[in-house]
Amino acid sequence: EVQLVESGGGLVQAGGSLRLSCAASGFTFDDYAIGWFRQAPGKEREGISCISSSDGSTYYRDSVKGRFTIASDNARNTVYLQMDSLKPEETAVYYCEADNDLIQAIWLVTTGSGDGMDYWGKGTLVTVSS
Repeated sequence: EVQLVESGGGLVQAGGSLRLSCAASGFTFDDYAIGWFRQAPGKEREGISCISSSDGSTYYRDSVKGRFTIASDNARNTVYLQMDSLKPEETAVYYCEADNDLIQAIWLVTTGSGDGMDYWGKGTLVTVSS
């Protein structure tokens, strides 16, 4: 069974940092792009970053460039999202998602909206206070 388990969410002040983790299992990790998405109440799910597990290439939505960093530890089948300089409007449930079509993943996190990835986790809540 494919599983993606997010952790690391919590309450942080505006300008603060959090590091999210995604533990993956049930598929060949190196064959997939792993992405981070977020969804605030009443809003469509938004892709913010993804990484190619095979070559380490990273991609970001413009709104998080320079503040968020995605990284992978292939030996542990784990992807991380380091989030710095967090803003109150970024309060959302953050989801880890996987797709073996890298081009699809890139489009979803840089340009598109909604969720078209193959697999997804249950999410971890990030609350950024003012």
